[in-house]
Amino acid sequence: MVAHKQIMPIIYMQISLHLLHRILIMSNKVLNTYKSFQKLPFGNWLFSKAVGFKTPYFRSISPLVKILEPGQSVIFMKKKWSITNHIKSVHAIAMCNVCEFAAGLCIEVSIPAHKRWIPKSMSVNYIKIARTDLTAYCEIKDIDWETTDVLEMYVAVKDKNEILVMDATIGMKISDKK
Repeated sequence: MVAHKQIMPIIYMQISLHLLHRILIMSNKVLNTYKSFQKLPFGNWLFSKAVGFKTPYFRSISPLVKILEPGQSVIFMKKKWSITNHIKSVHAIAMCNVCEFAAGLCIEVSIPAHKRWIPKSMSVNYIKIARTDLTAYCEIKDIDWETTDVLEMYVAVKDKNEILVMDATIGMKISDKK
């Protein structure tokens, strides 16, 4: 049984990364892709890796999508050596990255099909030193997509004890697809 648990991640890793990348490109429906991955063992992990291949910059923080639905995203980021600073806490820019990742996925699964978005601004508050794994929470509520030009998205980053260590407000420019 132990061998089975060790082999399963290897088998799923051998799923063609090219195929995962093509699913995200062809579908253009991130939420449907996420839901289809939920049916697989290690679905959140596989989906997170696929998003990382579509948006390689975010691979540096190894985000793990925990919840993704219209109006909400919850993203886990493990504290690892490569994202720490000289005082052995999570680097501020790594926390900014997880905020942008959470806001981007949240808006992507929430925005109407005839609209598009792009980050326009970001304001951050470093509240407490981040010394543990982190989770970013982003929500969208009651948006009039037809009249909203810039959507201010709030992201809270909490440590493993649910203590707020950082928050960010990301301005997303909303426009019609051309």
